[in-house]
Amino acid sequence: MFLYSIAFSDTLLPVSMLRISGSEVAESFRPPAPSPPEERLRLFKLLATLKQNPLECWSAEFFRKPIAKVRLPFTDAFLVHDPASIKRVLVDNADNYRKDPIQRRILATGLADGLLSVEGKRWEVQRRTLAPLFARRTVTAFAEAMLTAADTLAERWRRLGPQANVDVAAEMRLITLNVLSLTIFSDGIRVGYDEFRTAMDAYFAVIGRFGALDLLGAPKFVPRPGRRRLRRTMVYFEGVIDEIIETRRRRLASLPDGERADDLLTLLLCARDPSTGRSMSFAEVRSNILTFLSAGHETTANTLAWSFFLLSQSPRWRARVQEEAERELKGLADGLADRLVVTKAVIEETLRLYPPIAALSRMADKADALGSVEIKPRSLIVVAPYVLHRHQLLWDRPDVFDPSRFMPEARSAVPRFAYLPFGIGPRICIGASFALQEATIVLAALVQRFDTELLPEAKVWPLQKITLRPAFGLPMRVRPRENA
Repeated sequence: MFLYSIAFSDTLLPVSMLRISGSEVAESFRPPAPSPPEERLRLFKLLATLKQNPLECWSAEFFRKPIAKVRLPFTDAFLVHDPASIKRVLVDNADNYRKDPIQRRILATGLADGLLSVEGKRWEVQRRTLAPLFARRTVTAFAEAMLTAADTLAERWRRLGPQANVDVAAEMRLITLNVLSLTIFSDGIRVGYDEFRTAMDAYFAVIGRFGALDLLGAPKFVPRPGRRRLRRTMVYFEGVIDEIIETRRRRLASLPDGERADDLLTLLLCARDPSTGRSMSFAEVRSNILTFLSAGHETTANTLAWSFFLLSQSPRWRARVQEEAERELKGLADGLADRLVVTKAVIEETLRLYPPIAALSRMADKADALGSVEIKPRSLIVVAPYVLHRHQLLWDRPDVFDPSRFMPEARSAVPRFAYLPFGIGPRICIGASFALQEATIVLAALVQRFDTELLPEAKVWPLQKITLRPAFGLPMRVRPRENA
């Protein structure tokens, strides 16, 4: 994860690379991002920067070199941004590379029994059990709910008046929570959206912290700042979710199959391991609901917020999205996301520049080799999508916003292991198709109806707190478009 964006040695390992370019020469808008320091950060500066914003820890050489060796207090780490080596770690020899102890410790709070955190046989069983929930047919059936959520937010914006100022980042968290309410909890979440959203923000703020105790490998029982607040937040979440689960279980027991709510919660409670017929435990259901909330709320909201910002700075691409939306939103919801080709390209370019999860890490169980590089047992392997997606040996004009990279005529030129917004391999995000469909539909539906303009006083900066979010929100003026 982000905690390994550090550097204590100077060993660099060259590997040949491929540059990827877009099919069009577009505007040269370079979205805000930290300027990588030329020298690696010293320990105390590193710790201070990790606490403030881990994204600012990556030095310039990491964007130029395919593999770099980093000396940590407790092991060696290899920062890997070579597609062939990434394939080796995350796909071909994935069994040898497990989530490292620090990453598991961070994710354990509230998610310990869910798909994101479990390992080994438990993970295999949960993955088999949950896979049907995110099958293509199931996901496409939620397009109507996503359009309904967009309609609700559009009506809210219209009521604010013709020159309303809103924090688009907060508004996107609101709409993604509404999507979850319609697709996971069709009965509603039984608490106020603002209250629930505030608790979610507190949850991410605390688990996203990383400090010297983590870097030095201090045991789990050593107190960390904010853990008491996190426990209070988890008590709140567990109370809300437990009540929803119990209410739904009672309803499912009393209703025939044909009258059951066709949402993800029902699918989750009725899911069975196809190999054993085993259902999930209460703890597993709760942890996976929290996983869906964190993946489907915060990450998608940030992707939408960044997309609005990028389009506000690119009139040509905004016009193309609007033109496409005006044409395609008149058709059926079925297959809508597939028809929104330009909008999807904007979303994918947004995910390249601001990947929701900026870095991931693994620990080698046994010795291995990445090309000519020897990997010893317990070595840490870090793959940072934020660095990978901006790597100078992989991308043409890597810091420029250019959705043409992901248009159909150019998309095939992007090597699969150079672009990892949802991870890759066995542990690729199970909800990737859901998130991509949601972001595409919501962006098209809102851009078709509103013009957005960044306020002059707005300060836009990426901040890494588990996910990559606008540090100061995203204050924008939203104006209804004529005839929309």
